[in-house]
Amino acid sequence: MKLEIGNFHVEDIVFGEKTEFAQGILTINKKEALDFVLEDKHIIEADLFIVKPGDNVRLMPVKEAIEPRVKLNGDSLFPGYTGDLVKAGNGRTHALKDCSLLVVGKHWGGFQDGLIDMSGEGAKYTYYSQLKNIVLVADTDEEFEKREQQKKNKALREAGHKLAEFIGSVVKDLEPEEIEEYELKPVIKREKRVNELPSMVFVMQPQSQMEELGYNTFLYGWDMNRMLPTFMHPNEVLDGALVSGSFMPCSSKWSTYEFQNNPTIKRLYKEHGKTINFLGIIMSNLNVALEQKNRAALFVAQIAKSIGADGAIVAEEGYGNPDADFTACIVALEDAGVKVVGLTNECTGRDGQSQPLVSMDEKADAIVSCGNVSELITLPPMETVIGELESLGRDGVSGGWENDEILGPSVRSDGSIIMENNAMFCGDQVCGWSPKTMIEF
Repeated sequence: MKLEIGNFHVEDIVFGEKTEFAQGILTINKKEALDFVLEDKHIIEADLFIVKPGDNVRLMPVKEAIEPRVKLNGDSLFPGYTGDLVKAGNGRTHALKDCSLLVVGKHWGGFQDGLIDMSGEGAKYTYYSQLKNIVLVADTDEEFEKREQQKKNKALREAGHKLAEFIGSVVKDLEPEEIEEYELKPVIKREKRVNELPSMVFVMQPQSQMEELGYNTFLYGWDMNRMLPTFMHPNEVLDGALVSGSFMPCSSKWSTYEFQNNPTIKRLYKEHGKTINFLGIIMSNLNVALEQKNRAALFVAQIAKSIGADGAIVAEEGYGNPDADFTACIVALEDAGVKVVGLTNECTGRDGQSQPLVSMDEKADAIVSCGNVSELITLPPMETVIGELESLGRDGVSGGWENDEILGPSVRSDGSIIMENNAMFCGDQVCGWSPKTMIEF
């Protein structure tokens, strides 16, 4: 399976008469793009903005991030979700780099939504402050969930995924500045020198705990709550097989952009044939009942052992209840003779002194921490707020609150805020981007 990603580096984004890409400038016809979005009868109001690194802008509630792309063979960008079910990971895909499409609620936030600051102290907490962003701000007719703490955000998420492909289509017939190639030979048909290297597998645990369908990560359009661990080619992940869910507290979230650009996968590819034999991905899940968690862990270990893995990286999307899946998976792999490094954030409380993971084991002895979800963050007012800042305290956003007897409200009268890291959009970057480190005492 060979995937080529043709990159077009975006130096600036502007609104103009024609949607096009030329000489590093992405121009968007705003009316044309909004007319496309409003073709969905569930989107009742929409607007587009452009925000760039350094702008005095705060976005809230942010629901999703997607890299604008297009597939040259005409397949949908997210097969099984935005179009027909076909295989991802083959052929040529063109991508607009150094930018993303962000989806922001015009009013209503929820447990799973987050905040982005494009400048100042808050900018260091999220990867998306570094990107030039097209921001879709919209409202829907989904009256049944507007005041619900937990939202599927179905119409808004789908609008973002479709708009990312609509905008990405401007580079379909252009020649890219560079082409990334991703190819792995079948596991049992690799050269002797590659097979003699330590064999590594990447175990991914996207969020899939909600038993009601529609909240969880989608795999080829299939709600991952309804699946068992399975072996996948890494190209599928990089090429649109997965779409981010709408469930986990936001700092723990893996956006669709992070599936499309997963840095752990890319680093494993870089080392393949040099220091390791990269076998592929074991796509696992996160469960509710203990029996489900243990069953998934057994499946992961069985697959890893059967394909000859010497080592594994295990990464979880979330914390708390998912820690039990994370730890069980590590223990099962270690028991099978597979050495493991784990990637996760932790919940050590506002004072940093609580137990970091809900479930712990002596065999989980190599874990990379991506940050404390409970760390308190105080941020000054921003000149411009896109969306509705009040949702941070009003709508049950993880990391925000309406009032605290000691700290007061999350959103203060002058527009400054105090919140937990929980509310920072994809802030812990467990996908492999996290810049956080530990303070030595």
